[in-house]
Amino acid sequence: MKPYLLVFLVLTVWQLHAQPTVYKDVPYAQDYSVKHYLKDTTVQLSRVYADRNGSIQILSTKGLLHPSGGQFQYPGTLESLRAYRPMTDKKLVDLALYQRQFVYLDDKAVFSNAWAGKLMAPHELPRARLFCPAADRFTFLVSDGTSLKVLRDSSVVWSGKLDTDRVKDIRFDAAKNRFWLLRDQSVTLFSMSDKKLKTVFRQPNLTCFDIVKNQLYIGTTDGYLVFDPDLNKTVLPLQKKLPVTDLTAIAYVHGNLWFGSKLGAFMLRPDGKFNYYYGERWLPGNRVVHISEGEEKTVLLLTSKGLGEIRFREMTLHEKALVYEKQVRQRHIRYGFNSDGATLKNGDLSTFEVGQRDSDNLWTSMYLVSQLYRYKVTGDPEALQNWMESFDAMERLFTITSMPGYFARGFERRGSVKFKPGNDSEASDGWTHAKDPNWDWRGTTSSDQTVGQMFALTQVAELTEGDTRKRAIDLIDKLMTTIINNNWYLVDFDGKITLWGKWHPDYVNGFPTMVGDRKINASNIIAFLQAAYHFTKKPIYKEKAYELMEKQGYLENLMRPMGEIGRAPASASELARELSEEWNHSDDEMYFLAYWSLYPYAFDKDLKAKFGATIKEHWEFERPEKNSLWNFCYAMTGAKSFDLNESIWHLQEFPLDMIEWSVMNSHRKDLEFVPVNFWGQNTAWVLPPDERPELKHNRNLFKLDRLRGNGMSELSAGDTFLLPYWMGRYLGVISAPAK
Repeated sequence: MKPYLLVFLVLTVWQLHAQPTVYKDVPYAQDYSVKHYLKDTTVQLSRVYADRNGSIQILSTKGLLHPSGGQFQYPGTLESLRAYRPMTDKKLVDLALYQRQFVYLDDKAVFSNAWAGKLMAPHELPRARLFCPAADRFTFLVSDGTSLKVLRDSSVVWSGKLDTDRVKDIRFDAAKNRFWLLRDQSVTLFSMSDKKLKTVFRQPNLTCFDIVKNQLYIGTTDGYLVFDPDLNKTVLPLQKKLPVTDLTAIAYVHGNLWFGSKLGAFMLRPDGKFNYYYGERWLPGNRVVHISEGEEKTVLLLTSKGLGEIRFREMTLHEKALVYEKQVRQRHIRYGFNSDGATLKNGDLSTFEVGQRDSDNLWTSMYLVSQLYRYKVTGDPEALQNWMESFDAMERLFTITSMPGYFARGFERRGSVKFKPGNDSEASDGWTHAKDPNWDWRGTTSSDQTVGQMFALTQVAELTEGDTRKRAIDLIDKLMTTIINNNWYLVDFDGKITLWGKWHPDYVNGFPTMVGDRKINASNIIAFLQAAYHFTKKPIYKEKAYELMEKQGYLENLMRPMGEIGRAPASASELARELSEEWNHSDDEMYFLAYWSLYPYAFDKDLKAKFGATIKEHWEFERPEKNSLWNFCYAMTGAKSFDLNESIWHLQEFPLDMIEWSVMNSHRKDLEFVPVNFWGQNTAWVLPPDERPELKHNRNLFKLDRLRGNGMSELSAGDTFLLPYWMGRYLGVISAPAK
């Protein structure tokens, strides 16, 4: 075999191995949080541990506390621990585990309620403040910051004293039978064999440490380093490429290195990057004071405001989808619509309230199609009922207007919408009364709403039979007939053209070529006309499509490369400049959903090839987002390589908690920032969904911060997660859950 053919074969095999065409849905570790809040914020917390029974105790300035009542998305509280009433009078100053049992330090002794209460070792250090157990024989090192005492079998076997560099923390190295003492500016060794103190490392601003595989991981106010005691040298210099460098805690938990800081916690991953846990999606407060192991794979993160339990549950993507299915049905269904966001008070799900939103029609179309795909691949009768209920809601948007072919943006019961004083026929935001005296409906229907209707209607027409298929085709026909009869516009109840329902050449071609609306509107209307022709076979739809493509330049418009989209020049109209100030991520959503009509229903092979090429060019432009929806919409064209691994990463990293908590990442030192650009990408790689503020497909997924509206709404997973997941299942690129 010729050498270049061998190289080609090897590369081909490698690519096939690196990018499988079907993901086998096996369990993976899904993280989520259970939070417990401190009732009295003046109380200071210092230690948290879980014993061999799974009981959790927390040391505070008001005695021992324990978590009560917390569940996923339903936070609990920290309550006083009263299991042993005599403990309430103890002046506890430290808490530790020995043989996985709770051991306490007060101003008189080291003691425990385990071992029949026999452990009671007086230390004679009235200002004792911290201690550490050794590995055997009930041995403990106690310190008040400068004085040290070793207790064994309830007797003092050694005493010593340090200089003014006070002890901050203590660890025991079981492999070498020695204690390590962290001080403000040094690390000191105390060997149990020769009972000698030896300072082995000096550096200012030390804050925390832990022993990991016989090495010391030492935290500072500006990063961490690794010191090898056997080599007596630093083997890893100060690491500053961290989410936060001012460290407050380090712990080796369940085989992973965890860090606490004043701005959340983070875990070192095998690839050298970090999982960052910031804000109330994960923690009751951002200042981490202690980290320890919980039951199974749980990590206990004690903060200044409470306890965050980061739990890891083995689940498949299918099991994750079923969690979201419940979330949608329980809190986000309104008259059959998938309501985008439920209003909350401080993240309290018992206060959720749904109402009509600008784009309920679009989010419902995405949820409807997810349930349609779910039904096609599973036959689940629940999925059938779900999509049919949403189809009824989408259909009623047409009938409630009493305007053939024109659908409402939304509807609500009469009396819910406040109309203008003295005007009983029209309210602000486009509301008007329906003929039915019990209902009002909202106009101002837009192009993105039309994308939603066409996406849902074409998939229902494509994948169902009988009455539902006929109803869907009838709505497609009426909608497109109305748009054509209204000269390529959507005309509202007041006889005026809606603000964004415009596909007329005067409007579309009135923009300079770099303005995105010129491309998106041309792409969408051709997709709509092709779908209408495909299902009705009425010649007018094909004729009008070719008229727009050949005489009005719409084919050229929709084929224009994404790389040419940019800011309009100063000489352009005010609207053109406004629409091109930055990359429009809502347009991306409109493009990709409409591609399900643009590509499959192309009039001939030549157009199909051209449309496939422009879809691929758009997908290439969007690849840095690692968005599973964009990737699977591209896979619909028959593409063999569509970033399946990145898509699975996107779905696995999606947070189970969909509440919109405050998120901050712009301070992170582990990110590689890039210059400000038109499309809004400000970092070299996109953050995982559970670390960033934006989850919806039509938003900038590179956005780093959201500081307002903390816990004021919950997003629906119906459009964000369920559509790409079930689309992947429908396309056959995600398997059923593996047994």
